[in-house]
Amino acid sequence: MSKSPSPFPSIDALIRAPETAAPIARFGRAAVADTLRAVLAAHREARRFGLTSLEIVDEAADILARRATVSQRPVFNLTGTVLHTNLGRAPLPPEAAEAAARAYQSATNLEYDLSSGRRGERDDHISGLLRELTGAEAATVVNNNAAAVLLVLNAVALGKEVPVSRGELIEIGGAFRVPDIMSRSGAILREVGTTNRTHPRDYQNAIGPETAALMRVHQANYAIVGFTAAVPTAQLAAIAHGANIPLIEDLGSGSLIDLERWGLPHEPTPRGVLADGADIVTFSGDKLLGGPQAGLIVGRADLLKRINANPLKRALRLDKGRLAALEAVLRLYLDPDRLAQRLPALRLLTRAEADISATAERLLGPMRLAWPDRPISVEACRSQIGSGALPVDVLPSAAVCVGGKGLDALAAGLRVLPRPVIGRIGQDRLWLDCRCLEPAEEGIFVGQLPKPV
Repeated sequence: MSKSPSPFPSIDALIRAPETAAPIARFGRAAVADTLRAVLAAHREARRFGLTSLEIVDEAADILARRATVSQRPVFNLTGTVLHTNLGRAPLPPEAAEAAARAYQSATNLEYDLSSGRRGERDDHISGLLRELTGAEAATVVNNNAAAVLLVLNAVALGKEVPVSRGELIEIGGAFRVPDIMSRSGAILREVGTTNRTHPRDYQNAIGPETAALMRVHQANYAIVGFTAAVPTAQLAAIAHGANIPLIEDLGSGSLIDLERWGLPHEPTPRGVLADGADIVTFSGDKLLGGPQAGLIVGRADLLKRINANPLKRALRLDKGRLAALEAVLRLYLDPDRLAQRLPALRLLTRAEADISATAERLLGPMRLAWPDRPISVEACRSQIGSGALPVDVLPSAAVCVGGKGLDALAAGLRVLPRPVIGRIGQDRLWLDCRCLEPAEEGIFVGQLPKPV
């Protein structure tokens, strides 16, 4: 008895088909063959017959295309939070991105001294710049500010007590808590004062034979207001030095310069804190500094020597790409007069309200064409700096607001555009804050909007 013909073409026939040439060229013969087998198996199981070779190949190509889509990709940040932790915090300036790309694409003198021909130190690429910009005796860098705090405490206070005000036992994103990082470092937390008021005597009474250092944590992502008291850095440094122990200050958001120059709220700087007597200062690279993710440590040379000799330093160090990016960003600070134009984070934070409103007005027409049945308008709003920086300060901005029903579905549709658009829903409207949408990218945004029928 003769065998009945298969309701599907064979894999060999599909691979030889002209329509399969393009998928093979893009994804490779093995991947295409495996996907075709999976597609055929699914249709056999569901008893879906009568498909053409083109339909089968197209389905396999769609599966492969979805699989090949890069997971992490650029998005439009229209949330109104400039330094958005979930969206990558500070955007890098072109100089920094290019420096990182060059470093990743080639061998570099990462730990090689070109003048002597001997082994060098990777920190040498940024330590001189950090010393110049902060006034510190020495500097080093690790993976992020949490790593910086962990390393400092492990090197300076392992098995010893570190008094910290109860009002500074912060929790940041992802349920990361200062008490937890202190515990992991091997330092012993000694809580002093109360949530809203801590006095000099609280620190003085806590200092004993087991005290290794005093620590001050900048209230970066919250504010305590009302009946409050805190000990300034200079006074706390005097207390620490009177007991012959160092003062560690965690600045968190890490502004290298006084933001008041550009009309932004004041934020303490490493230079200012060191001048007030702090011995070690830690801060982030990817927040107000405007660079790549990094944890910077500056301060006394003798303490930095202990920190660099700690075995954890190697485990927490930066790779060559991020070091190259950080160096490029730090060099921009040597020209402060042009910094607001060249550093994207600062440029976005200082962008004029009139410019933002103009962007929103230019988007209004195309968006009304894309969604003609929805009420769409330009509204004044307030942007946040974000990433725990200046939590109670907001910046005047403008947003395109979209109303109507099904806002969750609309927001989901924007997130699947070729360059996803991330906004926020509030007051029964979808708000697209235009602070972070610069004129050079308006065309990309408008070009991917739904076309009117």
